[in-house]
Amino acid sequence: MRPSRKHMNRREVLQAASGAVAGWGWARWAAATDMPQVTFPRATSGDLALEPDWEQRLVLSVGPRGADLAGDSEKPIQAAADYLARLGGGTVHILAGTYRLRNAIYLPSGVRLLGDGDSTVLIKEPSVQTTIAADSDWYDQEITLADATGFQVGDGICIQADNPHDGGKEVLKRTLVARSGNRFKLDRSLRKNIWTMKAPTVSTLFPLVTAEEKTNLAIEHLVVDGNREANAPLNGNYAGNLWFQDCSRILIRGVEARNNNGDGISWQVCHDVLVEDCYTHGNADLGMHPGSGSQRPLIRNNRIERNKIGLFFCWGVQYGLAENNRILDNTGQGLSIGHRDHYNVIRNNEIAGSGETGVLFRPERGEGFTPTGNLLEDNQIRDNGPDTGAAIDFQGITAGNTLARNHVLETRGSAGRVGIRIGEECGENTFTDNRIEGFATPIEDKRRA
Repeated sequence: MRPSRKHMNRREVLQAASGAVAGWGWARWAAATDMPQVTFPRATSGDLALEPDWEQRLVLSVGPRGADLAGDSEKPIQAAADYLARLGGGTVHILAGTYRLRNAIYLPSGVRLLGDGDSTVLIKEPSVQTTIAADSDWYDQEITLADATGFQVGDGICIQADNPHDGGKEVLKRTLVARSGNRFKLDRSLRKNIWTMKAPTVSTLFPLVTAEEKTNLAIEHLVVDGNREANAPLNGNYAGNLWFQDCSRILIRGVEARNNNGDGISWQVCHDVLVEDCYTHGNADLGMHPGSGSQRPLIRNNRIERNKIGLFFCWGVQYGLAENNRILDNTGQGLSIGHRDHYNVIRNNEIAGSGETGVLFRPERGEGFTPTGNLLEDNQIRDNGPDTGAAIDFQGITAGNTLARNHVLETRGSAGRVGIRIGEECGENTFTDNRIEGFATPIEDKRRA
């Protein structure tokens, strides 16, 4: 059931590239049910919700040869995206080939990346790291490296430091834009004090495809490879193979996000994100990370395999739908849901082979913080956790969730395994018509121990 990422022929590419906005999956979010139906849309200044179904849109091709822009790095891809943004948007068609990235591709609003399926591979170059050798204040736009070996003008970098005032963690992503010896100018000022007393580091770390405060984006039919073995780790709150912050209306379709020393696909405070027919696997942290505050994510028909955690609902993810996904062989939890993650529907998924727990309801900080109003229905939850583990684990004071018609199955032998574990502080959750088979203890209710 692996999503198809075939090599697309020229006709298929042209049909996909010149498709209308509706084909990008955006128009479905535009209309409220109580509004009059738009029967004859027009291109109107400032109206980003609806446009006519244009038969042809701007397309720029990028490739090693025979393309509008030639090259096999992030630079021609970025140039194409920026050109299209100036003209109101369009498609960057990345031809078959392997593209080695030394910086992120920053998507402007209204721009779509379209590859040739698994023939188009974006791979991150190996990272290098050094310490910062001279103080820089918050208003500075430069840093001095202890050892500049391996750093180049144009590189994406990540500065990590302890705040010299309160000890908090600082993570800054910038681009090196000029150089004299070990001194580099940055594309933006620091806005934080980076002082050597706290031993700050700088590394060539970045998401491969990213955007911040943008809208109407699409990434389709390509492979993004984080080159995990040759890169240092970076937390998914700051990067991933794909990483977005404060964006809305993002379509991610037919993408293979693999082998990152962090998250596969991560979005933070992003709304109306649609991820479908993707394959995210072999990532050191989270396969898919709908991040803090993200509203209405739609996650369907994906394979999420061999990550640390498969699908992780972060803080305040609400009104989302995860359906028809295969969440397999993740070393921690298959699915984790917690801090104020309310009113989500999780249905028709296969969650199997998780190292710790199939589905975890996190304990969080107590009253008012645990997830509620979520519905898990018609899922197959199979062979999860160690000998003494639980397939589904309710922790903390979690209450107000519903489990209906799930098949919770253990085929490896009962050992000390538990089907559903209810923590001693849990409130009332609803369990309806679930089949629980093969466990030493089908339901362990610690409230009654």
